Amino acid sequence: MNLEQTLATPDIAARRALGTCAVLVVGALTLTACGGDSDGGSEGKGGKDSAQSSAAEIVISAKNGSTGASINSTGVKVSDGTLTGVRMTVAGTGEDVPGTIAAGGGSWRPAEQLERGTRYRITATAKDADGKAVAAKSVFTTVSKAHSFIGTYTPDDGTTVGVGMPVSFSFDKAISDRKAVQSHITVSSSSGQRVVGHWFGSQRLDFRPEEYWKAGSKVTMKIDLDGVEGANGVTGVQRRTVSFTVGRSQVSTVDVKTQTMTVVRDGEVLKKVPISSGSPKFTTYNGQMVITEKHKKIRMDSRTVALANAYDIPDVPDAMRLTQSGTFIHGNYWYNQGNPPFGRTGTSHGCVGLRDVKGGQGDTPARWFYDSSIVGDVVIVKNSPDKQVAPDNGLNGWNLPWAEWTAGSAV
Repeated sequence: MNLEQTLATPDIAARRALGTCAVLVVGALTLTACGGDSDGGSEGKGGKDSAQSSAAEIVISAKNGSTGASINSTGVKVSDGTLTGVRMTVAGTGEDVPGTIAAGGGSWRPAEQLERGTRYRITATAKDADGKAVAAKSVFTTVSKAHSFIGTYTPDDGTTVGVGMPVSFSFDKAISDRKAVQSHITVSSSSGQRVVGHWFGSQRLDFRPEEYWKAGSKVTMKIDLDGVEGANGVTGVQRRTVSFTVGRSQVSTVDVKTQTMTVVRDGEVLKKVPISSGSPKFTTYNGQMVITEKHKKIRMDSRTVALANAYDIPDVPDAMRLTQSGTFIHGNYWYNQGNPPFGRTGTSHGCVGLRDVKGGQGDTPARWFYDSSIVGDVVIVKNSPDKQVAPDNGLNGWNLPWAEWTAGSAV
């Protein structure tokens, strides 16, 4: 079957590359000195072993001359003294990398995550209790893009989503050691629901409970992939904790047989809305589908779904994506005004249409449903002559029985 789709279909909405300045991890190299050079320090000469040297000992986590340094945990620590200054720059350009010395002067770390495959220089100075100074430096290169992997995820940190929104990771490289990667990502809910991961191929990992999330619960995912080998010679670089809130429960059921959608909010019927599903030639998928994007206006071009020049509508109003292949529930203002199809017959190329006006500004069923919905809400389609939607076509893993879902876990 062929379905409507945007001209330039984005990836699943709101996905972000994971990354943050994580907890400082040091210990790779101890550098002490009593004198400096043109780079502001020396490399392990003198120091505590000299009667004239400072008792302070500076540790820069990235070893001088090293490659593959962490983009999260690179930093500076000092023992038996306090840091008096740290400067980090991009080697070659001299661009400063902002950072902060912790209260008490015991450590320093960059303010932002470092870039992959970039050469940096750190120079640090410290003094001991007697005021004797010490300096150290390190020039190193962070892990390259070719030898690291990044996961993008949804939902975003701090968002509120519907009860059907799974946690979904998409990796930029194929993962061969799925157990290692999955075991360093934990997803938990304040509801106490058991959450299990499922792999769709080697580059996508989704998490969900057996039933929809409990309304009002808080879901937390902890990502600790920095240094985890996902494939031969390819390691993760991410470390972050992300939380989102599950809002009210809204599950809407489209009955193709009656061309009606019943919207249920927190167990109570909110409204019944007449719809127009896919035509007999271009039927609508059955199954549970999760809203992943919302667009007040979007272009839909049949050429993006191999339907030649069947349609090209530049301003489809009140559109919400249900599948990655192009199924939307959206407003329809171009219907036959003399013989409206809503509640009567299917006329679309696979989407679910609701009565609307051009611009989507009127008091219409489409605008009401758009305003009443959030990303993560569930739309169930039943009694269509089409097949059930594939669980990896969008965020629609709810269509897999629980036994099959858990069988796809690597841990």
